Amino acid sequence: MRQFVLKVHELCNLACDHCYVYEHADQTWRDRPATMSVPVVQRVAARIAEHAVRHRLPQVGVVLHGGEPLLLGPARLREILTVLRSTVGAATALDLRMQTNGIRLDETTAELLLEFGVRAGVSLDGDRAANDRHRRYRNGASSHERTLRGLALLRSPRYRPAYAGILCTIDVRNDPIAVYEALLEQEPPRIDLLLPHATWDDPPPHAAAGTTPYADWLVRLHRRWLADGRPVPIRLFDALHATAAGRDSGVESVGIDRGELAVVETDGSWEQPDSMKTTFHGAAATGLTVFSASADDLLATPAMRRRQAGLDGLGATCRACPVVTRCGGGLFAHRFRSGAGFANPSVYCADLKGLISAMHSDPPSTVSAAAGRSALPGPVLDELASGGGDGACIAHLTAAQESINRALLVAASESLTGAAAAAWSLLAELDKDRPDAVRRVLTQPFTRAWAVRLLSGRDDPARLADLAAAAAVIAGAGTEVAVTPRDGRVHLPTLGTLTLPDAGVPEVLVSGTGTVRWPDGGTRLAPDSPGWAPTASIALDDLTVRLEDADPYRDCHDWPPAGPLTPGDRRAWAASLRAAWPSVLSDAPEQAAGLAGGLTTITPLVPDGVTLRSATSRQAYGALGIALTPDPAAMAVMLVHEFQHTKLGAVLDLIDLVDPDATVLTKVGWRPDPRPAEGVLQGIYAHLAVADMWRHRAARGEPGAGGHYATYREWTAAAIGELSTSGALTAPGRRFMDRLAATIEAWPG
Repeated sequence: MRQFVLKVHELCNLACDHCYVYEHADQTWRDRPATMSVPVVQRVAARIAEHAVRHRLPQVGVVLHGGEPLLLGPARLREILTVLRSTVGAATALDLRMQTNGIRLDETTAELLLEFGVRAGVSLDGDRAANDRHRRYRNGASSHERTLRGLALLRSPRYRPAYAGILCTIDVRNDPIAVYEALLEQEPPRIDLLLPHATWDDPPPHAAAGTTPYADWLVRLHRRWLADGRPVPIRLFDALHATAAGRDSGVESVGIDRGELAVVETDGSWEQPDSMKTTFHGAAATGLTVFSASADDLLATPAMRRRQAGLDGLGATCRACPVVTRCGGGLFAHRFRSGAGFANPSVYCADLKGLISAMHSDPPSTVSAAAGRSALPGPVLDELASGGGDGACIAHLTAAQESINRALLVAASESLTGAAAAAWSLLAELDKDRPDAVRRVLTQPFTRAWAVRLLSGRDDPARLADLAAAAAVIAGAGTEVAVTPRDGRVHLPTLGTLTLPDAGVPEVLVSGTGTVRWPDGGTRLAPDSPGWAPTASIALDDLTVRLEDADPYRDCHDWPPAGPLTPGDRRAWAASLRAAWPSVLSDAPEQAAGLAGGLTTITPLVPDGVTLRSATSRQAYGALGIALTPDPAAMAVMLVHEFQHTKLGAVLDLIDLVDPDATVLTKVGWRPDPRPAEGVLQGIYAHLAVADMWRHRAARGEPGAGGHYATYREWTAAAIGELSTSGALTAPGRRFMDRLAATIEAWPG
């Protein structure tokens, strides 16, 4: 246990009609003492200190809660804080918080909070109209003005250290943008948006079957928050972004973190989190008290073990869901249904899926330097803005791209039927046992290209079976997947392509054991099997790249892809890439690690016989389209040039560097036609790296390199100057451009 909520006062001076303590199923408050006595506080503090010492916890959090904790008055509050600081604070670092409606917050109380290092969170649901829907006095009078008075005190410079943030319970009848703006006016250090407590027995208010009003509400607010540059942390959004990156959510409402929170009631009873009070009378009870049981005893109870079980504590439906590690089944209490207990999806399941999908289909648009928060850590963004990017930087981009791919597939999954639905279920199962196999096919560059086409109504879901079959083969799973051939071919992403003896075969069954069968025949996926062509791969020191010459979705570049490669073609490609890689290492040392970490696929393009030809696609991260050239120096330039576009595209998926409304066109040295701002930015980023390659070559005295360096440097520097003064860049874009300018200014003129 790392967080303890102490119900220091059982009563409240408001009569909020959405309050789970007084208005929901559990009514045990009626039998509790009104306040927590000093002996109870002393025993609670001793139990927490004992637990911290036993488990060597570097810090514990204690939240004073209610009811309304400020009803204690300053003298009783001082008694409680003194005990907690002297007992728990002697055992470990103590993070003291309070949740209050702010009505009784005055200078005397605020001084007490400062003295004991307490940070207060205040409950506020928006502007007056929004707040008055629920947070009223028992006589119906508004509490809004009194709450704002308390918040004004916390906003003042003296008491700002005691300000933790604002807690807002969502009512979908309130306009989300108006709520957001009203909360921002209070300058909170953090905003916590809460879904109103509900169960399958008592569903969320104002939510008709088949609709997702809470997702819709949150998505609108999320988009505005992103457009504003994420000016304040919003816990729900930050938690979902964290789970997308594979980190703990830090909250109980989403993610699969272990439940680390316990409640102590005014009489000293150990209880589960307060949200359980919305399920049934007595639901939060454990039968233990701080006088008879330690925190370890509490952890040993079946109820608390269930809360700490992670994925194993979820029902079968949740465990099979591909976004289970993101939402974690939602808040435990929200899964309750009479007769079935908690082995259900959240009553907000559809809303959580909708929110998760939208959050990653609409990536963050700006970075707030003041808040220090970004979809990319500041040092990563700065490193990429210098024009380079090491393996760690590329790992951040790659993880974000995987999240986007997963979100796109989640969005598509809602309408799947038949074989596609079965393939989706198999991927979900494999993702639990063999996530490496699923990750390999989901991060294959053309998965996103297909998913985008599918969601826009320009393709069918058959590709999902290809992905599931490939993942099954990689995992060696004992299952079969029904796959629909295209033009007599079965393509298994990252593995290879099987050409069937009869182009009219409507369906084949691909087994995870590596066999394929159809009504009149079958084969094994082995190198010497007739019709099977494994995807070629070429090893270049730390980089292994696949030559993708058969994927039906590789045609996403400006130039046409080449057809299936002959053995001679593959040898020529291997020779060209192996000759070019030393040039990358010597001429683009700042780019080599990034290429090794992010380049997975090359799509051979049809050469035109005259000029070099290369391309990338924003929808195919990790893939470069290149026409074969025997010139290793030219091949090295194309690899670096196009991977710069790939990196910048991935950054732009997370952060808007260019104002989406900008219409300015800019003349650049490398094109005859004026270019839009994002096109100029892409050209700058790519040509900066090419200029650097020619700089290294010129330093070695390579003939003609000095002229090429001067040309590319001049083009790039001039374009940086034009774009920097165009007014088309966002604040993060200007920061990004300043870093690029600093890089090129450090080079010789």
